[in-house]
Amino acid sequence: MEKRLLSFMALLAFIILPSNAQTADNTEQGDPDKLVILWTSDDPYVAERVTFMYTHAAKTAGWFKDVTLIVWGPSAKLITENVKLQEKVARMMDDGVEVQACIACANAYGVADKLKKLGYEVKGMGKPLTDYLKSGAKVLTF
Repeated sequence: MEKRLLSFMALLAFIILPSNAQTADNTEQGDPDKLVILWTSDDPYVAERVTFMYTHAAKTAGWFKDVTLIVWGPSAKLITENVKLQEKVARMMDDGVEVQACIACANAYGVADKLKKLGYEVKGMGKPLTDYLKSGAKVLTF
């Protein structure tokens, strides 16, 4: 139990500590036309029938100008194992959805290289997520 707590604390510290990466576009000015989807679920039905449907429609229907999907936690493992979901995310990316993934989560599941090969921006996400939350961006979690 103590090992799990220490691992969790190390992961949390990594997520929270500021990264050297630049913040996402428009966060300094605030952008109410920015949607950020924080995808955490490892349920493929939630991914396909909720998260991806709304994320993709928000971009292609013009509901939001800028749409970002953040792969966080168990979703990192799921996307590397499910080709059907990978294809859906690739279509979203082709349509202009930006995909980012938490490096701490990816490392915890041993999938960082796989996420990078899928074309996702893999980086520390604590600071960027905080910037999104403090900006005028709309943030949804699934």
